Amino acid sequence: MQDIKEFNLAELESKLLTLGFNAYHARQIFSWVYKKGVLDFGRMSDLSSGLRDQLMLKFSILNSRIIKQFESKDGTKKILIELKDKSLVEAVNIPQQERVTGCVSTQVGCKFACAFCASGISGFRRNLATQEIIEEILWLKNSSKDLKLTHLVFMGTGEPLDNYENVIKTIRLINASWGLNIGARRITISTCGIIPGIKKLAQEDLQFELSVSLHASNNNLRSRLMPINKRYPLTELIAACKEYSDKTKRQVTFEYILIKGINSELKHANELVRLLSGFRLSKVNIIPSNSVKELNIQAPAREEILRFKKYLVEQGQIVTLRKERGNDIQAACGQLRLNYDTKQN
Repeated sequence: MQDIKEFNLAELESKLLTLGFNAYHARQIFSWVYKKGVLDFGRMSDLSSGLRDQLMLKFSILNSRIIKQFESKDGTKKILIELKDKSLVEAVNIPQQERVTGCVSTQVGCKFACAFCASGISGFRRNLATQEIIEEILWLKNSSKDLKLTHLVFMGTGEPLDNYENVIKTIRLINASWGLNIGARRITISTCGIIPGIKKLAQEDLQFELSVSLHASNNNLRSRLMPINKRYPLTELIAACKEYSDKTKRQVTFEYILIKGINSELKHANELVRLLSGFRLSKVNIIPSNSVKELNIQAPAREEILRFKKYLVEQGQIVTLRKERGNDIQAACGQLRLNYDTKQN
């Protein structure tokens, strides 16, 4: 039995023709799945009973299940999903006034072991297939009010550029008019700094947003916080990001988690300004660090955070300060993880 989410429109049209049905039914099927959130062929009422029977016989829509949901006091929802092989992944739904952002995972676990992130604590198991990532997104869409999902960020567990082909295939599907029809500029890929992947992204014909996890203003500090820096040093990463921005004419967002006593002093802000000087288009997104019980880190005091931001702004840097969402359900930045005891609250 094939997962129907493996197909694009042309492929499903061709498949239906081989089964003796009209190609136009492919759009109807995808409309039910991606637009209306109907995940049961039997409920697709504008299809003939014969076609519905064949679809149920030959195709599947869902191969995972939600085993637990959590809702924050701020409205953020975290979904714990069990995949076909019993692996667990987490996805997050973040409502904000007129937008709803879905945060999705791209791997089961993470191999990059950043010092401030829970995702790598239990190690890496495998990449998610395209249809598994799509399934996360469908669960998020169906769990939101009025089936609304306006933005997507690939910032959950795992490194998107370490699962490049499946992530790009997913983006093309969710961007397609016959798919979820989410505009490319409302889709963000976040990376810890995989330089070959960034260079490949620059060649894609999609105008998605690129977010780079920086978190340090000098090479030694970044290697301490992010082991990937030993393979792709900071100076080379910045050069690749400049090349990406120049080629695509797109802004690069640099994520900077502020950790008390580690990277939050004004000397670090000064180094950061110098590091990003000469950028055509860039933005710094300041993120106060979130608590992870296994990691001995904490956010600076509010005054220190605002002082860091003020310095960057005074030097002409575009800066945003991320509002904490979902911290009380371990759904904030750096808190998603591979293993979870479902008996916990």
